[in-house]
Amino acid sequence: MKTILKKTSFLMLFVILACSALPIRVSASFEIPGTCRVQADDGAAYTVKTLDYDYDHNTYLSLRDVAMVLKDTDKCFSLEITKNSVFLNPGNSYTPLGGENDPWEASENPDVSLRRNEIKINGEEVSYYTLIMSLPSGDYDCFMMAADLAMILDVNITVPAKGTLRVCTQEPFAISPAALEQAGYFREVNSVLAGDAATGEIYYQYQSDVPYPIASITKLMTCLLTMDAISAGQISLEESVTISEAVEALADSSDGVIPLKAGDEITVEELIIGALLPSSNECALCLAETIAGSEEAFVERMNQKALELGLSQAVFYNCHGLPSFSEDPIPAKRQNRMSAEDLFRLVSYLLKVYPQITDITSMKDATLESIDLEVRNTNPLLYNLPEVTGLKTGTTNKAGACLVTSMVVDDGTMEHDLVVIVLGAESAIERGRVSGLLAKYAQQAFHSGIEKTKDGRLGQVPVEIPIRAEAAVDWIIRVAKSTDDEKNR
Repeated sequence: MKTILKKTSFLMLFVILACSALPIRVSASFEIPGTCRVQADDGAAYTVKTLDYDYDHNTYLSLRDVAMVLKDTDKCFSLEITKNSVFLNPGNSYTPLGGENDPWEASENPDVSLRRNEIKINGEEVSYYTLIMSLPSGDYDCFMMAADLAMILDVNITVPAKGTLRVCTQEPFAISPAALEQAGYFREVNSVLAGDAATGEIYYQYQSDVPYPIASITKLMTCLLTMDAISAGQISLEESVTISEAVEALADSSDGVIPLKAGDEITVEELIIGALLPSSNECALCLAETIAGSEEAFVERMNQKALELGLSQAVFYNCHGLPSFSEDPIPAKRQNRMSAEDLFRLVSYLLKVYPQITDITSMKDATLESIDLEVRNTNPLLYNLPEVTGLKTGTTNKAGACLVTSMVVDDGTMEHDLVVIVLGAESAIERGRVSGLLAKYAQQAFHSGIEKTKDGRLGQVPVEIPIRAEAAVDWIIRVAKSTDDEKNR
């Protein structure tokens, strides 16, 4: 594959090093106000106000200040900001309010919260964490991570000098995971992996062979066994099942997501939607009981399926991913575990054998008509990248924040499913940010080529051939196409 241009190698380093000018300290606030210098291409540098949230260099930039920097470039954008929402329109000219690119007043002491405010880009909802603060004029400003803004505008950002950012408006957004790893960016996650599920090719991996707790990512295996049961004619999507007392007890617990009541009925399809979109633990339990008679019997099937697929480091204690306690006098707290490599195998198999799973995981919301409840997908990347088709979030204290992302890309001949796995992020904010960066890199690698691994070889994870004839033929065509392409390079 073609080698990525070296000059695009260091986008995300500025997230760690950007705005290195010492911020103005305010002891009464966790939002530390400061400034950095931002220039568009080789033009003049402007002062841009920043907020370092909780820590030095965890830097969010003023959108109004950046809008002025880019006002006369091809990457200009207009802004409308309210107390809880941001409307950003790339390509439109920005109308100044006054006060843009001025430094902070000495008396200013911002007291705002980082949250997922409503953001719309050209009218389309996206999902990013931002800080919105009121201005003395009565208007509002919004502070956003530079990397998030770079992805929205599709620009490259570099650090030409200490405390200065350059927005390269003619260069598309690009990152180098190897450079991020060298800078220590991935040390605060357990493991990551990005690759092509169609061919098994790995674009980037970090600690991907070590098993870690996976929390609700577990539900991908639960749904795989559910699809197997449907394929075998054991159950159907339209079939209604009766909710058990055990399911109701879980729904009523602190880990409950959907209010299911014993004796009520719900369809298998709605249970799958409930397990995958809002990550309902009780829906996963109901599926397990429906298919195997009990959760214990279903877990045996989960571990057996893991062995069949060659998931050598996978172990399951339950069907949903919550912490599980043993029955010993002094109970041991256990959690389902997998390595990122094993998860890649599992997801690749699932997407090849049951590609229709993404018809569900790509939905932003859905209505469970049996119980008259609307549910929302917990995957933030569905809102930020149009190519994303799923798949699953997961969080426990031990597992951290986890996300498995699938995307569809086209090589001109056929579609490929790209997969990004992030395990053990510190928070949902970091989970989304790391996943988004690696998702963009996976697209970049697919279309332009990938970096070599440290030993100079490209990664490859073998995946079990699908058992269905139709899926097997599709798999053979994809692998043959990939092999031919590699020979022709």
